[in-house]
Amino acid sequence: MKNVALIMCAAGASSRFGGDRKKPFIEVKGQAAFLRSFGFFNKREDIKQKILVISPDDRELVEIKWGANLAFDQIKLCEGGAERFETVAKALKLVKDDIDLIAVHDAVRCCLKDEWIDEVIKAAGETGAAMLASPVVSTLKKVERGKVTGTVDREGVFEAQTPQVFDAKLLKKAYGNLSNVDTSKITDDCGLVEALGEKVSIVQTDSTNIKITVKNDVVIAEAIIRSRPKPKPDGPIGPYVEAQW
Repeated sequence: MKNVALIMCAAGASSRFGGDRKKPFIEVKGQAAFLRSFGFFNKREDIKQKILVISPDDRELVEIKWGANLAFDQIKLCEGGAERFETVAKALKLVKDDIDLIAVHDAVRCCLKDEWIDEVIKAAGETGAAMLASPVVSTLKKVERGKVTGTVDREGVFEAQTPQVFDAKLLKKAYGNLSNVDTSKITDDCGLVEALGEKVSIVQTDSTNIKITVKNDVVIAEAIIRSRPKPKPDGPIGPYVEAQW
């Protein structure tokens, strides 16, 4: 079994979400989205380190409201940057030397499945880099100045999801190559690994691995959670019993 570090990204501005609370901290069926996401990883024996990366502006809120949760589950706080790659780069500095694989996950993807995590970690262990992804099913159009200019062939086109899991040395090498990459075109960690000429394997999922972006997504996420079988507790469930399901 390989040692895995989890970097949970929650440092974004949530500009499209609106409201007075950023989307990682919004309640999804009675529990903050980022805590729901951590719930899929907290009992895994291969997860040896957990890092939550937040905006410096949110540190007081997180420590006051969820400090007990973080302490119970041994989650370390890290302050991120303005861009996604800056956020992950800061977290990478905290990753322990005995870590084999690093998983990077969006805090607002709180509708994971245990089997998806099993498969993507296994694939990364075998190939060096793997990600969750779902095939695009909608018709895609290219648009310029409000007019359709063509239809995109969706054959072989997948929507990138998280977690994305990498050999620790490979991900650190990819971040060490930042100065040679146009970061304005990099929207996920796989992009940096691809920039090294490395291949990334995929584990196919579906659209239920939703990323909460706008308020309506919360309703969809809650419906997905309700549609799935409730897990049976097999031990202590920590200080945040509050309506986990």
